[in-house]
Amino acid sequence: MLPLFVQTVLAILGVLCFGYAIKRVIQQKKLDCLLFLLGGLVLVFAEYFSWIDGYWLSVIKFMGLNIIFATSLNLVNGYMGEFSCGHAGFMCVGAYVGGLISIILFTKNKMMGAPLLPPELAPLLFPFVLAAAGGVASLFGLLVALPSFKTRDDYLAIITIAANYIIISLIINIDFVGGPRGLTGMRSVVRAMESVAEIPWMMIWMLLGVMITTMMLHRLVNSTLGKGIPAVCQNEVAAEIMSVNTKRVKLVAFMVSAGIAGVAGALYAHMFSSIYANSFGIMKSTEAMVMVYLGGMGSLSGSVLAAVLFTLLIELLRFALPAMSDVAHMLPFVPDSFNISQEWKWVIIPLILILLMQFRPEGLLGNRELTDVFPKLKRLVSFGKQD
Repeated sequence: MLPLFVQTVLAILGVLCFGYAIKRVIQQKKLDCLLFLLGGLVLVFAEYFSWIDGYWLSVIKFMGLNIIFATSLNLVNGYMGEFSCGHAGFMCVGAYVGGLISIILFTKNKMMGAPLLPPELAPLLFPFVLAAAGGVASLFGLLVALPSFKTRDDYLAIITIAANYIIISLIINIDFVGGPRGLTGMRSVVRAMESVAEIPWMMIWMLLGVMITTMMLHRLVNSTLGKGIPAVCQNEVAAEIMSVNTKRVKLVAFMVSAGIAGVAGALYAHMFSSIYANSFGIMKSTEAMVMVYLGGMGSLSGSVLAAVLFTLLIELLRFALPAMSDVAHMLPFVPDSFNISQEWKWVIIPLILILLMQFRPEGLLGNRELTDVFPKLKRLVSFGKQD
């Protein structure tokens, strides 16, 4: 059983979510209603998530992480039509900022000594850690957005890749954050959360993060400012003639995209006992691009669907590759030294992407949403103009 204090706090938060969901029903905001209803259910029934098998808990957490990461990149590469190839750099910033704040606040560390706050407060203050990580990452997004005012396409891709490498190099050369040895200690924060109540806090915050970021992006792309994002994508000059402040649109899109990637990074940091800057290189950015192009450029629900499929594909290959290696060794012409390791997934996944570009270049959903493909879903949720 959870402590009475934790049960009370979760119940209050759950009731607030249910109350806001009812308010959005009255205002006919279907997506907000659905997301806050799900958020309330997550909080009220948080105790029962501990019954889920540990492996599937990890899969769900990675699924949520990929959803947040992919939807953040889709705002720039999909809706705005830019070509950012260094998105993992913002995730790296969020991971290190979130990890450092958690370590300093809630654990005994070499930098500050004793924790600044009681570890028991970690579950309740963790959203502020995520917000801080997203805020710092959005400032880095601002720095990348400034050159985008005069560059597009391939030139912007080069700038974002350079920014990614600059961020990684800076972090590796800062001893304060562990340098090349990486940053450790986040697992202690998670253990501190679980000492308050034995529930999978990281999965709770991951699910709530998915709901909040999805709603935020949905609201942004359907707002007055957000309407200018596809206008910039189609014809930036024409958008300026029609009084669209293209610089402001780009600035907001890059900062929001980077900020959400930073939140994903902070969640990523607390899923592992240590993080390394080199883990956020071009391969990590490529993962996000694969999910965006798989789901469809400019499709929010497409990115969500692609992130789920991508995560399941990675897990499937984890078990399928050793089996493929065993089958290969049964063939007489295959040498014993031949081995299909887990690295082969980076051969198979790009091949799948190449086939997708050949036979369905627009992705699974193109620029449509699931509600366009399945109109009956509009009765439950609207990603389009009806909301």
